[in-house]
Amino acid sequence: MDTQRIEALWTHLHWLNVLAMHGSYTAAAARLGVSKAAMSQRIAELERVAGVALVQRTTRSVRFTEAGQRLVDDTRAQFESIAASFAGVREMAGIPRGTVRVTAPVAFARQQLVPRLAEFSRAHPEVRIQLEVSDRLTSIASEGYDLAIRHSAQVPETHVASKLCETRSVLVATRTYLQRRGSPQTPDDLAQHDCLYYPRATGSGVWSFERAGRRTDRSRVNVTVTGPLSANNSEALRDAALQHLGIAYLPDFTAQAALREHKLVVVVPAWRPVGTYASHLHLVRPYGAHLPQAVKRFADFLKQTFKDGFPLD
Repeated sequence: MDTQRIEALWTHLHWLNVLAMHGSYTAAAARLGVSKAAMSQRIAELERVAGVALVQRTTRSVRFTEAGQRLVDDTRAQFESIAASFAGVREMAGIPRGTVRVTAPVAFARQQLVPRLAEFSRAHPEVRIQLEVSDRLTSIASEGYDLAIRHSAQVPETHVASKLCETRSVLVATRTYLQRRGSPQTPDDLAQHDCLYYPRATGSGVWSFERAGRRTDRSRVNVTVTGPLSANNSEALRDAALQHLGIAYLPDFTAQAALREHKLVVVVPAWRPVGTYASHLHLVRPYGAHLPQAVKRFADFLKQTFKDGFPLD
């Protein structure tokens, strides 16, 4: 094959490397900003010229043939070097630009993150944020995300993770509900109340508590609760509580606005609910030799913005 024909395939080879990195046509196409059909066409063209199958397609993922894997292995380092070099040259201008793909939990994104994005955009007009709002724990690298905000006790060891801030949980209800049903004084009293909870396999919820402010006393009290609604989204539980439906167990970032506006009040404040939600928000990104300036600036913005957590007073 002549040199000119090989050079015409450089883009095809790059797309093959991106496909290998992300493991699916959908994720690779999203990363490149092209359609899935265009992605598939480029790989098919490369296979025709090579004269051998490079990718074995399945309904959910792709597998590389021996020839395809060899081609990726032999060219990956060169493409990574080109990307790092070009990124470095662009950043010499000192203006962060490009798209940052971020995934974040639904309640946190809607209540806390989105209201603050305008501030970041005004400071960095050349950076675009592509936000995936989902409570699903996605595979960050394979789905093409630059950053993920995770409200979970553990983060993948295969990624770079840092604590964004501490979080805590609260029990809340409206004054109208408490006037009608009475105010519980201890966790055991909750068994007699309408409670709004995350669903369990048994159809009921178990809430755990520790004495608030007593670091030396970590003994837990467990209470089985029931109520008119269970939901796997804290915003749904909050909204039900606002309708006087019962007592909701919420993370602070979901409850913050309603508490500050005095639409909800804290229930059994002498006890601290633990276990249902994680105690930290983490910022997670894939390992990489080069961190684009736009990603770094947005990560720094998140750390600065949320470093104090979510005060409820």
